[in-house]
Amino acid sequence: MKPITAAALVLAADQLLYRHAPGAGLGLFLLLAVLAVALLHPASRKAWPALLLAAAFAGLLIEAQGRLAFAFCTLSLGVAVLAARAGKLDGAWRWTQRLGFWLAMSLAAPVLDFLALRRHRTAGGQVMMRLLPMLVLPTVGGLVFLGLFTTANPVIAQALGQLRLPPFDGARLVFAAVMAACAWALLRPRFLRRTQGLPVGSGTPLPGVSVASVGLSLVVFNALFALQNGLDIAFLWSRAPLPQGVTLADYAHRGAYALIATALLAGLFVLVALAPGSATARSSWLRRLVVLWVGQNLFLVASSILRTLDYVEAYGLTRLRIAALIWMALVGVGLLLICWRMLRGKSGSWLVDANVAATAVVLAGCAVVDIGAVAASWNAGHAKEAGGRGTELDVCYLERLGDSSVVALSRLRATPLPPPLAVRVAWSRETVLHDLSARQSDWRSWTWRGERRLRTALALVPRDANLSAPEGTFDCQGRPMGPESAEPAPAPLTPDVASGTSAP
Repeated sequence: MKPITAAALVLAADQLLYRHAPGAGLGLFLLLAVLAVALLHPASRKAWPALLLAAAFAGLLIEAQGRLAFAFCTLSLGVAVLAARAGKLDGAWRWTQRLGFWLAMSLAAPVLDFLALRRHRTAGGQVMMRLLPMLVLPTVGGLVFLGLFTTANPVIAQALGQLRLPPFDGARLVFAAVMAACAWALLRPRFLRRTQGLPVGSGTPLPGVSVASVGLSLVVFNALFALQNGLDIAFLWSRAPLPQGVTLADYAHRGAYALIATALLAGLFVLVALAPGSATARSSWLRRLVVLWVGQNLFLVASSILRTLDYVEAYGLTRLRIAALIWMALVGVGLLLICWRMLRGKSGSWLVDANVAATAVVLAGCAVVDIGAVAASWNAGHAKEAGGRGTELDVCYLERLGDSSVVALSRLRATPLPPPLAVRVAWSRETVLHDLSARQSDWRSWTWRGERRLRTALALVPRDANLSAPEGTFDCQGRPMGPESAEPAPAPLTPDVASGTSAP
């Protein structure tokens, strides 16, 4: 059943995915893969939660396309097919090894299984070898009589003459081979039998790490962090005037990412110098200094978030800046978990599992929410030209966001804008609408979110028919497009009677 199911999945991938933009077809294919795994793998109670998650993320791909949803669906399928052989209470580190081995062996698994099949003669293979001589006579005889009937009957000759072999498509064969390997990896997964746990500290203190050195380091670190946090309180939180030549945008942008690196180094210091069970971790006054220092680090993370928000207020919101804010929040959660691990004596596996769980929850939320649409809506609502308090509208960035910005561009199109900006917004909206309509017209690339966005955009403002012509249109930067933007052709040469030469 597994080879037949793999062939069916390859055929489904060919019809749903090959040379089609990702959309509902990808979600449907992954739902078929979930169904195949559920039917052909041994029943395991540990596998069902992963299968339900994979089905949920496959459905999310029908709602809207996203790399995170695809990654989560793939990983959930991997956990489901490997769960039957996994031990109980395995942590994220062991599962990372299993999933990495499974992905690494996915392309080689069909070849290895084929070689193993040739080495072992099965009962079914012996029966097939005995049946081959029986098929020679009917096959040859049938072809002979079919050739005679083709000569005698013009209807059969015409029907056979219309048969054509499909054209050779090398890319399609490569695609089918890759899909076959992926299907086989789901149906016959390669399992890493032995995994390594996280290394446990030997209890021997590191050179230079003692109660006195760690205590002195924490005193120095707390003093330096207090200085930095005091400056942030004065300039960022209290809005005190900055020194001459330093703007708030410079002050905010310059330290946003460097201070996050500082917080990460602080967390690494706590992990190394105050490992559970060590003499430094057992010291009560060192633990108090660590708690104070982690608190200062959390305030530093909050200041970094405020710095980024101030920079967004001055220069606009982008996907990367939203991702930076999310990353800063995760750093703060990680610092809290490190402190909790030290205070409660938790193991390293607990810390890794807790951080992986927090990251997975945040990334799953990012897979559901379109960050590009959030950035487009914020920029359109806070643009200076639209009456907001933000910076000037970057129409080119909205156009690069694709259909994530189509609703925001439509709201801008319905808002009174300066004439040059209105033309740029109209042209960018029409470009995005054209691409979105083309994808929505094919059911394989159709998405539910795209359909809702298309209806909302057209309900706000109908299609701009006058922008379909090349003349009088402008790109996102306001440059004219069409025949009028081309350089004028040189004038023909005419004879100059006075000089006897040709002049333009």
